[in-house]
Amino acid sequence: DLSAHLWARYQDMRRLVHDLLPPEVCSLLNPAAIYANNEISLRDVEVYGFDYDYTLAQYADALHPEIFIAARDILIEHYKSLLMKIDAFHYVQLGTAYRGLQPVPDEEVIELYGGTQHIPLYQMSGFYGKGPSIKQFMDIFSLPEMALLSCVVDYFLGHSLEFDQAHLYKDVTDAIRDVHVKGLMYQWIEQDMEKYILRGDETFAVLNRLVAHGKQLFLITNSPFSFVDKGMRHMVGPDWRQLFDVVIVQADKPSFFTDRRKPFRKLDEKGSLQWDRITRLEKGKIYRQGNLFDFLRLTEWRGPRVLYFGDHLYSDLADLMLRHGWRTGAIIPELEREIRIINTEQYMHSLTWQQALTGLLERMQTYQDAESRQVLAAWMKERQELRCITKALFNAQFGSIFRTFHNPTYFSRRLVRFSDLYMASLSCLLNYRVDFTFYPRRTPLQHEAPLWMDQLCTGCMKTPFLGDMAHIR
Repeated sequence: DLSAHLWARYQDMRRLVHDLLPPEVCSLLNPAAIYANNEISLRDVEVYGFDYDYTLAQYADALHPEIFIAARDILIEHYKSLLMKIDAFHYVQLGTAYRGLQPVPDEEVIELYGGTQHIPLYQMSGFYGKGPSIKQFMDIFSLPEMALLSCVVDYFLGHSLEFDQAHLYKDVTDAIRDVHVKGLMYQWIEQDMEKYILRGDETFAVLNRLVAHGKQLFLITNSPFSFVDKGMRHMVGPDWRQLFDVVIVQADKPSFFTDRRKPFRKLDEKGSLQWDRITRLEKGKIYRQGNLFDFLRLTEWRGPRVLYFGDHLYSDLADLMLRHGWRTGAIIPELEREIRIINTEQYMHSLTWQQALTGLLERMQTYQDAESRQVLAAWMKERQELRCITKALFNAQFGSIFRTFHNPTYFSRRLVRFSDLYMASLSCLLNYRVDFTFYPRRTPLQHEAPLWMDQLCTGCMKTPFLGDMAHIR
């Protein structure tokens, strides 16, 4: 009986997965660890650079509702549409597309893109994540914008109001921008730094430790001096500028990295612009705007001896790695929570059984009689249910920021491309010596992949169908 044979394999696999995953296997990943995409020795790094927002200064989640409410009020006073998750191969993860606050059926998503889940490259993005019809939301500052877009679209649809998607998107984006341009976010944080700024003492410890070991530090941020000064005084103290060899505010990244025309301007102690021609960048002074080419000429800080940390893959890291050869570190606050979920027994068992079941489906698909097809269909259904359960552990709507069901997300691909290291916060550096070397784990390619669970279970180590394909050359 073939179906009985298939179910016997299934039960064998179940027992094996259970035996292979004792409770102590969980909690192996450290949320405070630094993860390497590329080999890098801190011994070779002489200069450390930092963004400010969500890098030196970590903000509490309480900031997001404030931005949302203020942008909503600005939108009300002044003024295709899908939010979805895309994998590294430009495919929409079905079950993660929303119009407003309502999920869009998979069939409709496929129909919208011409009978496929694939998003063409020309629609996906330009270099900085803004394509002609799709924008990538790449950092934690995007959360209020995504929420406001969803709520406004939901309101229009719920009240049967006609709207142009491009106009609506622009108005929402402009409203979010105005929250920053008008300084509202800066005001909230300055009024209650204890509430909004996290891990300030750890930031001070990181900077102090680097300086004590003879490292040179610089800061390049888009935020204004008065805001950065108050935040750094709160975290580090009144003499914070003595820790940095160069401080640049209102840099206008990412154009700071590509536009040679903008000169540096010096600010006085009150933050007022001076008229001096800048021929050198002095320690303890504050500079505004400028460009990376003048920065490199004046400092002579070039190549892999520079390590720069930021939270936005495009605005902070991409140009520095690809065009200038700096080493880069990405700050991903969501990483800490994701690792805690990965460390749970529920996740480990769900993922391992899902992988085992996938291998079983691949090997047993040669059985095509009616009863066997029923068994395979039941396994496919169980596999899909497991995928949905695993996704919901991270986020009920979108799942993990690093994976679709099995592929890396589009964000993950960019993270690997544009960062040598990534971590949940800058404080993770405190767990490593200043001469530590990070070695990336060898991630198997598909032709190097480790054994499937079903191969371990049955003792069969052969590649599926290898015998059948032996005659093909």
